[in-house]
Amino acid sequence: MKHMKTSLAQAIDSPAPITDAVDLSLRLLERLARSQESIGVSDLARELGSSKATVYRHLQTLALHGFVSQETKSMRYTAGIKLFILGEHLRERFDIVQVARDEMGQLRDETTQPVTLSALVEDQVLILDVLQGHAVVNFGTQPGTVLDLHASAHGKVALAFGPEDLIGRCLAKPLKARTSQTICSPQALQRAVAQVKSRGWATAPNQLLDGVNGLAAPIFNHIGTYAGAVAIAGSIQYIPATPAEKQIKAVTHAAERISRKLGWKLK
Repeated sequence: MKHMKTSLAQAIDSPAPITDAVDLSLRLLERLARSQESIGVSDLARELGSSKATVYRHLQTLALHGFVSQETKSMRYTAGIKLFILGEHLRERFDIVQVARDEMGQLRDETTQPVTLSALVEDQVLILDVLQGHAVVNFGTQPGTVLDLHASAHGKVALAFGPEDLIGRCLAKPLKARTSQTICSPQALQRAVAQVKSRGWATAPNQLLDGVNGLAAPIFNHIGTYAGAVAIAGSIQYIPATPAEKQIKAVTHAAERISRKLGWKLK
């Protein structure tokens, strides 16, 4: 009995053995998540002190599950959207969500409509947070929902104020028709994005779902670059194709308040 107690105590006090495979995968994820640019297999292998073949196998497994992504042309790797989606379960720890919550609540109370918050992740608009409106029927979009760039108000804001080459990457693929009114012409989308950039807000009446419209405005961070968007969304009966001036002001002012909390200063 004494021997068993001693062995148990030693097992508790001793650190668990490190599994090399898991350790390498975690270090790869951390390295890619911290990088602003894609990284090649050779560089990763050299940095992490492993062989190219081993690093490649780990990357392929992580890519299979969506944790990393490989660029088609350069064959280099970046962190995958799966990491961000998993992080959505801890979204209250993300600054933009914490900062935006009070302003989203004010916008919801002011307009009575559902309010959504988005960010751009790997060329996709991802909904970070949703506040339901005051209607009896709840809005269907949930945190983690991915919206089309060309067919949503959030997406058009990203195209207008996000990375300059985003629209080119968007137009490199066919524009899927979600409804009969979805913008599927490259020229029409470019005109729509130019209009959004000029006026500072976007709509998508009947373009993502029939009978639904969204009204979104951009959020900027402390260095003045696009950080996401806030929007009201709901029935086109309450958010018409040409929104009321009161609605436009409510959304754009909410976006400005969130931006200021992130450190943005109006020039």
